[in-house]
Amino acid sequence: MAGAGQRGVYTVAYGLLRRVRGPADTGGMPTRSDLQARLQKRLLLHQRLYDPACEPRNRLPWLRGLQRWQAQRLEQSFAAFLRDPAQRPAARFFLTDVYGDRDFRQRDADAARVLPMMQRLLPVPLLETLADAIALGALSHALDLRMAQALQTLAPSGRALDVALYAQAYRQVGHPRLRARQIVLIVEVGAGLAAALRMPGVGRLLRLSRLPARAAGLGELQSFLERGYDAFAALGDAQAFLDRIRQSETEVMRRLFAGDPEPFTPV
Repeated sequence: MAGAGQRGVYTVAYGLLRRVRGPADTGGMPTRSDLQARLQKRLLLHQRLYDPACEPRNRLPWLRGLQRWQAQRLEQSFAAFLRDPAQRPAARFFLTDVYGDRDFRQRDADAARVLPMMQRLLPVPLLETLADAIALGALSHALDLRMAQALQTLAPSGRALDVALYAQAYRQVGHPRLRARQIVLIVEVGAGLAAALRMPGVGRLLRLSRLPARAAGLGELQSFLERGYDAFAALGDAQAFLDRIRQSETEVMRRLFAGDPEPFTPV
């Protein structure tokens, strides 16, 4: 069973990762001050979730292997996207920068350092996209910590991870609403990048900020924004791409909770 500190961090994760709708953003676009507050909360949460002093489950032997296994599974699920030259850059961006096993701590540390400047300079859709990407990273890691804990209980000797063991741990962790929220955030990150493409001057802004960002030691954050922008610029019909991801991952989630013996069969 998790200790009080572990349960506390996960409770904070659940609370902060729900979409917050205050008076300023009800029925419309959130203000820059709303986004800055949301980014600050999510960056703090992200740092705490990855800190072994705050969250000891980061030291569990199962964690890294689990994350590699999930990344490989997702790449297999994205096989059709990766075969399509138009969709390949966006699919690869999702696998490496949005929902993979990449370490996002440097990107988020960059964001924390320049948050006031970002709040003034970046368009609101890009700020929202960054906030969603950080939220997705935090939620995914919180769920991974629970999965690693479940695997440690189910297979303490460290047997090879397979579909049956993964599905057993997935059901033991539960939290279907959080799993559904994870899929929503994946789609919202993509939708935010697609929206940025329609804004005049965003591409030029990213190009002009490349050298200053790298000189200031903010290369990881700058690269994330550039890679996402370029990937979606090549995509074409972003909505169809995102709808397929939503449908596929929602069906995988349904099958896992239902005990389907082949939950990852292509939809």
